[in-house]
Amino acid sequence: MTSTNPFLDSGRQTEFYGDASRLAGRSNALMRAKTSGGPVPETIVGLVRHHHERPNRLGLVLDLGCGRGTSSLTLAQELWPRRVVGLDAAPALIEYARHRARRLPGLPVSFVQGDFHCLPVPAASCDIVVAAFCLYHSPRPQAVVAEIDRALAPGGVAVFVTKGLDSYREMDQLVAAAGLDLRAEQRESLYISVHSGNLAAVAAESLDVLVVEHEEHSFTFDGHDHLAEYLATNPKYDLAPGLYGNAGSLAATLHEVLPDRPLTTKSLVTFVVAQARGGQQ
Repeated sequence: MTSTNPFLDSGRQTEFYGDASRLAGRSNALMRAKTSGGPVPETIVGLVRHHHERPNRLGLVLDLGCGRGTSSLTLAQELWPRRVVGLDAAPALIEYARHRARRLPGLPVSFVQGDFHCLPVPAASCDIVVAAFCLYHSPRPQAVVAEIDRALAPGGVAVFVTKGLDSYREMDQLVAAAGLDLRAEQRESLYISVHSGNLAAVAAESLDVLVVEHEEHSFTFDGHDHLAEYLATNPKYDLAPGLYGNAGSLAATLHEVLPDRPLTTKSLVTFVVAQARGGQQ
């Protein structure tokens, strides 16, 4: 499928996720900027403990869109289920996650490449399915939720996480003001497919929603150099070829056109916990 939204353009996924270091650089820059909001993997662990009837005796935990494996490793370390499987479509990210896991021998975690529209697990086999910051990559998120419903064991729990449509709008304003992408403020949100406003409704297509929680996360980038580390591989913006993927050149351009000062921006993070219809807590 081709879309103006890069997250929904299947032809651009290798560009975005073919090199794990790009995602790592962007994620690390964002985490260094974070000033408020809890760690998402730990919040997911807390929701599992609160809503699953036997969180200390979990079988299979499936982490969809696992990326570099951060949530998968946290789930394994904090919950110690029989097995955690992280699934992602990007081979480079799966290999990176495996590399991280090898540093933690004995941890019950493995990583597989796969498509979350067709989960490689038997029906009713998963006690927990996590889909954090990944459903908005699908043009058919309801199909993913239906697959999650198929995979959940009786009493199983799904945890979904997404962001608000207007997340990081202050960054859009700066990118437009700097002339890096004059249409930055008019571009469709990366999270249009599944966002804070519709996540519960998407989950409710196949599952019973138990709880919806919203948490505002704030970030302050300490200047152009820090911000450029995040912007250089951000797929939302139409940067000049010499700037995309080149944080140094991007920072130099920002220094030329705008005074160097901190940038504070926000993102609404939404958590939805759901279970199979008729399930028992």
